[in-house]
Amino acid sequence: AQPTQADLRRAVSTAYYAQFHCLAGTAADLLTGASPDSPEWQQVYRALEHGKARSACRQQAVMRTFPMEIRDFADTFDALQKACQQADYAHDAEYSKRAVLATINIAEDAIVEFERADARYRRAFAAHVLPRPIDRLQLLRPPPRPRAPLGRDASRRR
Repeated sequence: AQPTQADLRRAVSTAYYAQFHCLAGTAADLLTGASPDSPEWQQVYRALEHGKARSACRQQAVMRTFPMEIRDFADTFDALQKACQQADYAHDAEYSKRAVLATINIAEDAIVEFERADARYRRAFAAHVLPRPIDRLQLLRPPPRPRAPLGRDASRRR
């Protein structure tokens, strides 16, 4: 059976989200070194923002400093995010099975090549696409201890 337009749209969107989650997981893995069930891993994983990551991927002066696998991943991320937005919101667009399969293959190839890149470049790229400096995420700082409520006696000591 032929896929419906809704199926094809969903496949385009899924191709982008595969790349997005690859990047979020890489950032969390390489920037925290923690396990996926830890708060710090979750914090970095959730910190990746679609628009800011895409903008970072378009910063050619920075992207030129990365090896080809990272640059290709960034270019594909940019293109697939645009394709995802069109698939999700431009309901007059028509998709062919052949074109969608090509999009899926492009996403898969970008992910495979990205994962082959040296970890230090993937780590640097992950830090580049996050929306704010890592130190502001307070990854290594313990959570603040709750303050004891001020009672009558505590307020007099001031």
